[in-house]
Amino acid sequence: MGNPVRRFWLFLLTGLLLTAAMPPAVASDPLADLKAQFALPDDRVNFAEAKLAVDRLIDPSTDTAALRRELDHWERAIRSNMPAGANGRQTVDALLKTMYEPGPWNDGRPFSYDLDDPLGKDLFNKRLATYLATRKGNCVSMPILVAILGQRLGLTITLSTAPHHVMAMFADDSQQAWVYIEATGGGFKRYESYVRDTGISQTALDNEIYLRPLYPHESVGVIVSTLMEHYGRQDDGDALMVVADLALAANSKDTVAMIWKGNAHFLQLRDRYLRKYQKVAEIPADKVAEFQRLDRENLAWFEKAKALGWEQKSPEQDTAYLQSIQREKAKREQ
Repeated sequence: MGNPVRRFWLFLLTGLLLTAAMPPAVASDPLADLKAQFALPDDRVNFAEAKLAVDRLIDPSTDTAALRRELDHWERAIRSNMPAGANGRQTVDALLKTMYEPGPWNDGRPFSYDLDDPLGKDLFNKRLATYLATRKGNCVSMPILVAILGQRLGLTITLSTAPHHVMAMFADDSQQAWVYIEATGGGFKRYESYVRDTGISQTALDNEIYLRPLYPHESVGVIVSTLMEHYGRQDDGDALMVVADLALAANSKDTVAMIWKGNAHFLQLRDRYLRKYQKVAEIPADKVAEFQRLDRENLAWFEKAKALGWEQKSPEQDTAYLQSIQREKAKREQ
């Protein structure tokens, strides 16, 4: 077949109004619960249920009832740290104190960044069950839990993204502004700091693919990024394509979903053709058009993401990040 340039980049994100529980997924469609969350109006999207649906698809043994009880526990703990009549900022302060400051509210075991898996290579570390049990998280699990608890507390809260990073944002009525919550550190961060620290290009800023408060259904697209990663690792191009399309229908500028959609085309191309035929000439005539379409779309989705300002993280950036993690580990061990 020659050596056509095809791209398959399995990249990892590293350091980005309650309703009744949704009914169980229809047996014929395991993605039914997830699709239902995407279909809800924004004021009914439930971050907890979306996350539980994702985790259940990754690990069918997930005990969702136990996880809901855990969330109830943490909601009560936060409320115990809130002053009477707390406004939005006081509520967020109580949330951050409860999660990140050692005290009786967390039995002296605050949540912290997982320095042993800084690149998020272990997919199970991004599950809610793992994070709640170990209290060690990453830039996927940590902001998602903040958003889940904030939503339960009645905050106007959502997710946002930077290159290879996720954070939470809440509407601070006292400032009449959206404020970034840097969940990996349990504090706040400024727009300019994200631009500098994550190297966001002017093209990406102009196209607003990063740093904006996402609509709730767009945040569900961020939550399902872990499921896309799961299907990518499973080499399941068909399932990956369905989930990527759900995320892109929610947010047409979701560059993470674009990259996964490009990956899905590659997986389908490989499974249907590259593994079966040694040469293009061997492909049946009635299949050539489909082969060419998959080949073309594989490249096209990467180009769409790049045109909006998405950039693949370089090995040098990974090395620098890991060095900073080692410095932080040494500091904590002193």
